[in-house]
Amino acid sequence: MFIDEAKIFVKGGDGGNGCMSFHREKYRPKGGPDGGDGGSGGNVVLRVNEGLRTLMDFHYRRHFKAKKGKHGQGDNKHGANGDDIVLRVPPGTIVKNLNGEILFDLIEQGQEAVVSYGGMGGKGNMRFATSTRKLPGFAEKGEKGEENWVLLELKLLADVGLIGYPNVGKSTLISRISAAKPKIADYPFTTKVPNLGVVSLLEHKSFVVADIPGLIEGAHEGAGLGHAFLRHIARTATLVHVIDLAQVEGRDFTKDFENINKELYSYDPNLTKRPQVVAGNKIDIVQGKNNLKKAEEYFKKRGYPFFPVSAVTGEGVDKLLWKIEEILGESENVLETKRQKIHKVFSFDKKRTDREFTILKKDGVFLVKGKSVERMVTMTDLDNEEAVGYLQQKFNKIGLDKKLIEAGARDGDVVVIGPITFDFHPLES
Repeated sequence: MFIDEAKIFVKGGDGGNGCMSFHREKYRPKGGPDGGDGGSGGNVVLRVNEGLRTLMDFHYRRHFKAKKGKHGQGDNKHGANGDDIVLRVPPGTIVKNLNGEILFDLIEQGQEAVVSYGGMGGKGNMRFATSTRKLPGFAEKGEKGEENWVLLELKLLADVGLIGYPNVGKSTLISRISAAKPKIADYPFTTKVPNLGVVSLLEHKSFVVADIPGLIEGAHEGAGLGHAFLRHIARTATLVHVIDLAQVEGRDFTKDFENINKELYSYDPNLTKRPQVVAGNKIDIVQGKNNLKKAEEYFKKRGYPFFPVSAVTGEGVDKLLWKIEEILGESENVLETKRQKIHKVFSFDKKRTDREFTILKKDGVFLVKGKSVERMVTMTDLDNEEAVGYLQQKFNKIGLDKKLIEAGARDGDVVVIGPITFDFHPLES
């Protein structure tokens, strides 16, 4: 089964809680705080594996969660970090959010992208000890890991794309020139999935060929199977247009050629600018030989390289392959695999120091938005009075109280930060 689209849920591991503990030892009744930090949660990572050709692994399983970080312990023992979960994807995988925005374009072997970060571990109470706070009676809670739905879309990476109507011999040709073994039968749409094959020539030269199935008139609008596979043509550097010279299906090969190119243009006008070679197949059939002269004149007038071949017997195939190799050598930059900018991987330290936030007043309630300030709230033990006091000090330090007052907040007004709602009571300056 060929799967080229998937929607998956990914969740980073939750961070472990920091520990609130005091050193207990005989003859040391006034031992200080010794609560260790919680471990950070694991990330969900996509990694390119060139041995994969489909997104089949995501067809039966759609939810993936990384491991949680361990909680901190007394005696300054820090919790272990949660393990990442690494999901293998084939080269050519595009990652999008639910709005359709491209987050990553994964094309190279071993390339990785983090699609969901794990939460930070909470600080143990030993971290909050100062000259004026010698015995902190609180610790941070672990941060929740990110969770997202993401869309995976596969666009096959190939040097050459075989295009043409059903039953013109594309599958037979790819099986002739490579080790690919597509299922071949005598009925329309026998090829229901793209087939990839590697063509090896002399002098250690080789290239990858993709048989793109299901292209007929109206393919860009969903006719036949074309709409599902047109996207795979986008990454091919050169197109080999296979036509049926024998016209065994009763169609005119010149109209077939024009119709397919109209479909390519309708889907993406840039596709018709790709180098295109025409392979006139079935010259082993009498009618194919009879139409050979007509085809040579037709494609010569239109400026397309034309090669008569027989995918069944192999006649003329070598000349076609060497022409493809020549074109690929002359157009190294034809295929534009523009890798999208991967959002910057930030360190946990940077996450902690990002203090940007915004304030919006809605229906008399002040909404505070900002990753750092929301993190402060969610990692605070709100049942601990000392921890809440420390949180208010941090708010004052980053200027939140001042900004709220500038936005019109007064003592007793309702403020919402993340999942928490509370009354505003600014510290006296």
